[in-house]
Amino acid sequence: MKKIAYIASECVPFIKTGGLADVVGTLPKKFNRNEYDVRIIMPNYMCLPEKYKSKMKYLTHFHMDIGWRQQYVGVMYMEYEGVPVYFIDNEYYFNGFNIYGDVKWDIEKYCYFCKAALSILPSIGFRPDIVHCHDWQAGLVPVYLKTLFASNPFYQGIKSVMTIHNLQFQGKWDIKTVQEYSGLPGDLFTPDKLEMNKDASMLKGGLVYADKITTVSNTYAHEIQTPYYGEGLDGLLQARWQSLWGIVNGIDYDIFNPAKDEKIACKYNLRNYKKNKVKNKLALQKELGLPEDENAYVMGIVSRLTDQKGLDLIDHIMNDIMTDGTQLVVLGTGDRRYEEMFKYYQGFHPAKLSANIYFSDELSHKIYAGCDSILVPSRFEPCGLTQLMALKYGSLPIVRETGGLKDTVQPYNEYDGTGTGFSFANYDARELLNTINYSKQIYFDKKDDWYAMMKRAMEQDYSWDQSAKIYEELYSQL
Repeated sequence: MKKIAYIASECVPFIKTGGLADVVGTLPKKFNRNEYDVRIIMPNYMCLPEKYKSKMKYLTHFHMDIGWRQQYVGVMYMEYEGVPVYFIDNEYYFNGFNIYGDVKWDIEKYCYFCKAALSILPSIGFRPDIVHCHDWQAGLVPVYLKTLFASNPFYQGIKSVMTIHNLQFQGKWDIKTVQEYSGLPGDLFTPDKLEMNKDASMLKGGLVYADKITTVSNTYAHEIQTPYYGEGLDGLLQARWQSLWGIVNGIDYDIFNPAKDEKIACKYNLRNYKKNKVKNKLALQKELGLPEDENAYVMGIVSRLTDQKGLDLIDHIMNDIMTDGTQLVVLGTGDRRYEEMFKYYQGFHPAKLSANIYFSDELSHKIYAGCDSILVPSRFEPCGLTQLMALKYGSLPIVRETGGLKDTVQPYNEYDGTGTGFSFANYDARELLNTINYSKQIYFDKKDDWYAMMKRAMEQDYSWDQSAKIYEELYSQL
């Protein structure tokens, strides 16, 4: 029996700000229970929903040295869908209505969390073979394992995996502060270890000390070894390329599946998609107050509204996109600049653009089911889940060839009748516009080709089962 502890700052269904939570909450359920004992360790945030808090059991508590002071460490426990979950309890660190806030405070909080996550293992009677750490918030776990905890026989031989979900976020602050909060010895804060441009980076520590590094797509694993995508860590990642794996995230086909989705107007599958998908389009148009027209070409954007997502490209070409017969539906929140931009264009094109500046899980399902295509023109995209959902719903993704987008969407080739979507290579507004116009041409003029592409898209398998097999191979190597 292989024993694995997932250590992370968020996890569905308890708390989620991004794709990291989906991975941590879904992947442990996909391993064979007879061969793998996978458990999750996460903070017991005050803002967790009461329906979960009320089911937790108190296990134990103790005090732990962190830096120069002692801190309380409580352990709460529940089993969720067969997976044991341990919640580290400390009101001082995990109060408040949001899980992330002021960077300096977050760094203190997650230094505590990393040390506590290892410290609870003897008292819960679980000695993992592998600790699987996610993003910078768990970055110090591999560091502690090979330094402060290394002389304790209980921890000897435990291996570590560090997964990068987004290299942009690294847990960086000045060395003196990080050393104080972490209690790590001064000789670790050197350029070959935790030091980075005169500051300390928690993620870098994890990448230096982990036995294996993974990231969430094959292309992104190559991209982050270059200066453009490497966020200052490209040299380190090049040096560790033999330990670096790219494994694409999956999606949960129990939740995202047009054949059994209760949130959409009309279910459909590979047999009846030509007839039934269009009913979702008409229902979406009606709900959002757009002209109901089954022949319109409807594009969707479901996204955080940030620079990373390529929205500046859309800003440049918005008036060119909004031609007759085209509608655009936007759902998401983020930078004020982009929120205002979509509202502004909606004022200009009220019959063609619906800007929904909030987030609604229910509406996102209706957009995947009701649109003809989904736009994902990201500047960089470690994995991306939007395009995977779009494929399953037969809404053809229009993507930039970067990261997981490049790995999961095969561009349409009209000569040999292949492809599951449309793509463009350079981060350029004209190229995006040309690709959108090309997709419209196929939609309006080559309907049979379009239907064939929808079928191929819906047949793709990006379930977690595929990814879990590769993680099993990784764990076996360790």
